[in-house]
Amino acid sequence: MALESRLELKLAQKLVLTPQLQMAIKLLQMPQLELSQTLTQELTENPFLEESAEVSTEEQTKEERETAEPSEEQDDTEIPLEKLMAFTTDDYFEERSYDGRDLGYFTPGNVTHPSFEYFLSSSSDLFDHLIWQLRLSRETEEVRSIGEIIIGNIDENGYLKMTNEEIGELAKAGIETVERAVRLVQSFDPAGIGARDIRECLQLQLRALGLEGTLVEKLVMNNLDLIGKRKYAQLAKMYEVPLENIMSAVKIIEGLDPKPGGNFSSSTVNYITPDVYILKAENGYQIVLNDEGLPKLRISSYYQRLLSQKNAIPKEDRQFLEDKLRSAVWLMKSLDQRNKTIYRVTESILTFQRDFFDKGVTYLKPLNLKDIAAELSLHESTISRVTSNKYLSCPRGIYGFRFFFSNAIPSDSGEISATTVKEMVKKIVAEEDTAKPLSDMCIVDIFKSQNINIARRTIAKYREELKIPSQSQRKR
Repeated sequence: MALESRLELKLAQKLVLTPQLQMAIKLLQMPQLELSQTLTQELTENPFLEESAEVSTEEQTKEERETAEPSEEQDDTEIPLEKLMAFTTDDYFEERSYDGRDLGYFTPGNVTHPSFEYFLSSSSDLFDHLIWQLRLSRETEEVRSIGEIIIGNIDENGYLKMTNEEIGELAKAGIETVERAVRLVQSFDPAGIGARDIRECLQLQLRALGLEGTLVEKLVMNNLDLIGKRKYAQLAKMYEVPLENIMSAVKIIEGLDPKPGGNFSSSTVNYITPDVYILKAENGYQIVLNDEGLPKLRISSYYQRLLSQKNAIPKEDRQFLEDKLRSAVWLMKSLDQRNKTIYRVTESILTFQRDFFDKGVTYLKPLNLKDIAAELSLHESTISRVTSNKYLSCPRGIYGFRFFFSNAIPSDSGEISATTVKEMVKKIVAEEDTAKPLSDMCIVDIFKSQNINIARRTIAKYREELKIPSQSQRKR
């Protein structure tokens, strides 16, 4: 077969995402904090963008009046342009008092101020707390060096993740010395630190309480599984003691800490910033977009005037400024479109889930992204971007946008939301008799009495999602 080259024309349709369209899509799915960081970055990089300062009406009127009517004391002498351009900030400060008295502040002589590092504080973590106790101990240098290795291999929950053999091999020490160092670390505060499993952790805490050899220790070492299943009568028969003794021992065990290192966790709490507020009004509800923390952008008038002067700047600089102007205008249009889309989606959710806002979670209706997309004449992917990683604040609390979307479960009275079913399961379990907790089948019968047909495995699935223990574990 001979090879040949030839020209062909093809007609095809392709969807091309321009950089501007990519920016609009990116902004649409950004949460509040990420959007604030992006806008701040754009303010830094784009000279055409500047942050507008809000001025009250009274201040604005006063400023306009002062500008329009200059006082008699004002000097109307014009300053030559060459002198104005040559005037620097150094010249300005040289004209002022050397100590800054007439600038609104006062610096009395050469004063050495303390560094900002002196004002920084850091909380002590678990490693620092244990190392501090190790250095206060009176053990030999060898034991303390092994103790540092042990402390370095304790996880955030307070458990030691190495065997004695591994520690001895790493420290090049004998097993007896390693065991001595382990016992030393396990004697530190908090009680239970340095254990290898939950039983040893609880045993160390009981040792600190002086409960060695008691019924409590026997239950911890041998019967934690039965305690988890609440087989108290079986334990009382096994140890031949009254049921009250078992209950007292279990109460002590419940007061122990299975994660002794958790109190030294350095993790910070991240608070949710809602993107939208739904406020109760006289005639219904009011939707307010949250713009707190977001810079208010505007196009710089200075660079606009500079760009309008044809011969003021070179061609390369003009091309750069024109690109930045287009980018700034498109950014502001994308922000405006983002706000309008979020508002429309919130308004649609409010319309579909009006009963939830009026009456509560049990009145939440089944809803999917396709319903919102069809009503707003938008693509389903656009609704998905709007509702991802965003939160809504209303009189009933703060909820993620995805909370309002749930599957439909058929019932005799019509479809019911899966979120509503979960809330009903939670309420049924909360109101049950703890001495005789309900099984999953009993919960199914309760739903059937309310004309809601639901399978037992679905109840079990929702119970696990809600982290509700099984019937035997809930029994008291």
